[in-house]
Amino acid sequence: MKYGILAAGEGSRLVHEGIAVPKPLVTLKGEAMIDRLIRIFHENNADEIVIITNNLTPLVQQHIRELQLHDNQIQLVVHTTPSSMHSFYELYPYLGTGKFCLTTVDTVFREAEFKDYIQAFGETEVDGLMAVTDYVDDEKPLYVATDEDLRITGFYDAPQSDIHYISGGIYCLTNRSFTTLERCVREGVSRMRNFQRELINDGLRLQAYRFSKILDVDHVDDIKKAEDFLQ
Repeated sequence: MKYGILAAGEGSRLVHEGIAVPKPLVTLKGEAMIDRLIRIFHENNADEIVIITNNLTPLVQQHIRELQLHDNQIQLVVHTTPSSMHSFYELYPYLGTGKFCLTTVDTVFREAEFKDYIQAFGETEVDGLMAVTDYVDDEKPLYVATDEDLRITGFYDAPQSDIHYISGGIYCLTNRSFTTLERCVREGVSRMRNFQRELINDGLRLQAYRFSKILDVDHVDDIKKAEDFLQ
């Protein structure tokens, strides 16, 4: 399976709070977040790992190019984009014609749960298996509505009485999603959450997969939370 890492954000909140290195290079228990994802992806049968970073983070580019000297499965795309959906658009030509897994660089999860998730995606026939969690610790969570079989029926910016999950920022999709992605870019749609809504509108079959807990690292105090979670 191919994997994609969205690492083209500015990480401005961490910078404003005094973190000197770009977000992908922030370490959790001594391991840079981007290195952690690469390692986990390799442990889950990665055929190729495609990473997008922006033009404003030469340290991240240098780090990835050094990794490439010893890892020919890593591909690097350098492009400054206005949103994570547009970063996905820059990556998708590299993701092939089958199934792939896409994640943001600051997503922190339990490795055993991720392994089960990837295995489940390999065995399913749905168009997308989206990671969700009932743990909410996000400034602007995306709420995920499901039916009793965990079929996704909608995505919402505000909490609803009958919604129990939020998006975890990990997306297992098939190449059927590319048609929707191309249309979104063509029509001026932005943000991953709006792209996911359009997947539903286009009739793709999306299933939720529950993780016990997924964290994002957006602030300095999130680093300690993530390290405690992984301990």
